[in-house]
Amino acid sequence: MPAPSRTPQPVTAGPILFPPYRPGHSAGGAAATTQRIRSVDIVRGAVMILMALDHVRVFSGVPAGGPTPALFLTRWVTNFCAPIFFFLAGTGAYLYARKAPGRGAVARWLAVRGAWLVLLELTVLRLAWTFNFDYAHYLLAGVIWSLGLSMIVMAALVFLPTPAVAAFGVGTILLHDGVAALLVHAVPTLATGGAPWYAALLYFGGPIQLGADGPTLFVLYSLFSWVGLMAAGYAFGAILRLEPARRDRILLALGLGAVGAFLVLRGIDAYGDPRHWSAADDGRPAWMRFLNTSKYPASLLFTLMTLGPMFLVMPALERAEGAASDLLALFGRVPLFFYLLHIPLIHGVALLVSVFRDDGGLHWLVGNHPVMIGPAPEGYRWSLPLLYAITVLCVALLYWPCRWYAEQRAARPGSWLRYL
Repeated sequence: MPAPSRTPQPVTAGPILFPPYRPGHSAGGAAATTQRIRSVDIVRGAVMILMALDHVRVFSGVPAGGPTPALFLTRWVTNFCAPIFFFLAGTGAYLYARKAPGRGAVARWLAVRGAWLVLLELTVLRLAWTFNFDYAHYLLAGVIWSLGLSMIVMAALVFLPTPAVAAFGVGTILLHDGVAALLVHAVPTLATGGAPWYAALLYFGGPIQLGADGPTLFVLYSLFSWVGLMAAGYAFGAILRLEPARRDRILLALGLGAVGAFLVLRGIDAYGDPRHWSAADDGRPAWMRFLNTSKYPASLLFTLMTLGPMFLVMPALERAEGAASDLLALFGRVPLFFYLLHIPLIHGVALLVSVFRDDGGLHWLVGNHPVMIGPAPEGYRWSLPLLYAITVLCVALLYWPCRWYAEQRAARPGSWLRYL
């Protein structure tokens, strides 16, 4: 009997340029030897794309949290990146610990990876942000730095029972703002940039002078609030290993609880964030002031505002199928590799845009970190459509390198590639 005829299907450019990549399977289609939690990869991938949007904004000269709704929301939506990044890094550590030969092996992996991240921040990423070698003038302790230090702390915490790690993480998140207020009340100069180096490093952030004639290390992400997020994420890993129906009920309860607590506490406006939206009128609508919570360091309300929605969407994402979820999961499998590539890529594209537009921004783009050297030159600032178009371009350019790296790491899981 002849085979039934099949109507030829049109071939679109999408599958040719970006063919589906199925996380959890090798390039040849065989099942991978390690099982991953799909929702974690998808959320992390979405975070990486939002992070790229924010970093394009940095090089575009567009101010953070501008006065118009479009500018404000362009920055606000990227607030989900850092807390989810830290939280899921802790979750990843827990899942790694389940297959490791012992807690000592987990501690060594966390300590080595953490030290590696700190080194990358101060060398490779510093160069990627600035495109200059003026290390004697300026160093940034950014998100990768703090992620590395948090992992080093977690190397000690993993020897504790998981409930104790959970208590440390949740307690840090809940009490951070109260402790900060008490410290500032006792030493008022802490709130005006007068913090000693250890207070800046651990709690308040700010510049640290490394020696009389040494460089300035600007601590953007202080340790205390962020390591609490990682510790809470570590304990969260135990929830993800539960039976799916029970896990989803807990995720829904966590999400509704976090969002509800944010709305109530922010409405009362008495505790949880140093920015009191109801007491200050800066000319922006009340809804902007309500959502404008403190990221540096991460306040309780900032954490509730960003983690709550993540908990709510995770059950649906675990069952998500299709090209979009596959793309996000791919980026979520290789977050550090994505991060290391996206900063110099965005920086380089910004230079090309500046040359094409002849906007006088070249010197600004090869100075020190754009955020730290003042506003962009007159006439440089990009429009929002250009900002979003460059973000889409850069994310598309990262697809094939990230796919290649994911396949290489899956083929050699025990190699040095696991540290990227």
